[in-house]
Amino acid sequence: MNIISFSPFGYEGSLVTVEVDLRRGIPAVDMVGLADNAVKEARERMRAAIRNSGFDFPIERILISLSPADVKKEGAGFDLAIALAVLNKSICQSIAQPPSCAKTVLVMGELELSGRIRPVRGVHAALSTARENGISYCIIPAENKAEAAVFTQDYRCEKNEKSGKNCEAPKTQVPVKVPAMRVFAAARLTDAFGILSELNALNESEPEERELSGREQGCTSSAAGLDNSSPDKNGSAGGILQKRTTISGVQKNTEEVVFADFPPELDYGEIKGQTFFIRALQIAAAGRHNLIVYGSPGCGKTLALSRFYTLLPLLTEEEALPVTRIYSIAGLLPAGTQILRDAPFRRPHQSASLEGMIGGGLQCRPGEISLAHNGVLFLDEAADFRLSVLQALRVPLEEGKITLSRAARTAVYPALFQLLLAANPCPCGNFGSADKICLCHPRAVEQYWRRFSAPLLDRIDIRIALSNDTAPQAAQEQKQTTQSMRKGIGRAVALQRHRQTCPNARLDVSQIRSLCPLDGETELFLTDSAGRFGFSSRGVHSCIKLARTIADIEGRRSIQKRDMEEAVLLHRNAGGIHMMF
Repeated sequence: MNIISFSPFGYEGSLVTVEVDLRRGIPAVDMVGLADNAVKEARERMRAAIRNSGFDFPIERILISLSPADVKKEGAGFDLAIALAVLNKSICQSIAQPPSCAKTVLVMGELELSGRIRPVRGVHAALSTARENGISYCIIPAENKAEAAVFTQDYRCEKNEKSGKNCEAPKTQVPVKVPAMRVFAAARLTDAFGILSELNALNESEPEERELSGREQGCTSSAAGLDNSSPDKNGSAGGILQKRTTISGVQKNTEEVVFADFPPELDYGEIKGQTFFIRALQIAAAGRHNLIVYGSPGCGKTLALSRFYTLLPLLTEEEALPVTRIYSIAGLLPAGTQILRDAPFRRPHQSASLEGMIGGGLQCRPGEISLAHNGVLFLDEAADFRLSVLQALRVPLEEGKITLSRAARTAVYPALFQLLLAANPCPCGNFGSADKICLCHPRAVEQYWRRFSAPLLDRIDIRIALSNDTAPQAAQEQKQTTQSMRKGIGRAVALQRHRQTCPNARLDVSQIRSLCPLDGETELFLTDSAGRFGFSSRGVHSCIKLARTIADIEGRRSIQKRDMEEAVLLHRNAGGIHMMF
């Protein structure tokens, strides 16, 4: 039996093989393999847990090797793997003919001195890595059972027999079977050892891949072996969970657009006097466009942006899996959660450090931009953030990922986030206001806006200037509710999922050329507007992508001139002394 564990470093992490050797000598436990203090302390926790669970601790000299030897091992998640490896080796040496089992089992869990197994972080990432490496058996803490449920239901996809690609014609589809994973949840060391013993006793001729019927198939750990039983309400069957997962790159994103419920007090219908801003938020949500809004204090910037998550549809399974993995690595996955389907909405404080925003630390944990993957990063009072934090957003906004380099290792996290910025027009907040006096020197205003560098602002598609003068608008405005806004957003998102594999804000140059054709009149208007407002090449592309989203909201196949006019109006504000109120 090969016992491995998982070292959660960065997004990928690494599998760690746990080997045990019993030899003659003074009884002691030696550990090699670049282990940190938490892992070295597992020797004492493991010794007490084994004895308090009713097992005899080996009296030989024990050597524990964690390989690969050049990878630093950190955390208490190795406790259970080390204890099971010691028990397995001790029993194998006491048997004349030990069973020859070539199975590989992933084991994670922290041990209490009583033998109880505590939950650990990174279980979702560990199971995902184990699946990618062809490991079929896993033992995890019982309290992490819900987190592992996504991997424990059989998955089938449809492929074209000749090309291997997804196809729509039923006549050319054949089922493609993915080997099932068996994930065991154990509450105590005795339970985990019983599961390991049953896996050792499994007939080696038993097929690893079997045809599964339409009903769920489950297993329970018993003295006789692994028997079939019906799963419980949590999707588990007496300690074994069933597999339900999507293999990345196999299943095409074809789920319908679904929105979650929201509290009535967060309805956009309660916001009055900012019709243009609410329309901009609808377009931003439909195409996942970055947005900055600036205006005097009290004009409704934070009020409207804090409700933005109510406009976001639920994540598809393909989008939700990496989000769930990141939150599992960070230890932020809510208890009992199988998969995160709500789009992340991160709102860090202005005092956030550079490491807190981009990630880092000893284990390269994810930062706010990775925690906002496939969701939103909202920076309120953005000008008060550190300059280094604001400038660090530029590369992730462009590439959709963040690379963290440390002394000996490098970690790459996905960071496809939508950026929302809210700021005052000047340090005092009154610049551009019709009924208040700004006491800031013009140079102070320019220095204030220099915190938002031109490269950063150029990556923001929508720029909105707000004022407190909303009384004339409030009398004539047409009330926009969250439900009415969701209709257009859902229509646009559905068109984007059918037409392409990314939101409109993520279209590259070649996709813009093929998916966003412009007629002569519309292209001429865009060219004139680019010269008048000084748009860069990226700014021109932003206008085209915004126009594409506006057309999608209305359900139109082609971009019209009125779509481009609205797109230019949304993008033209540059900020600073040239704001247009």
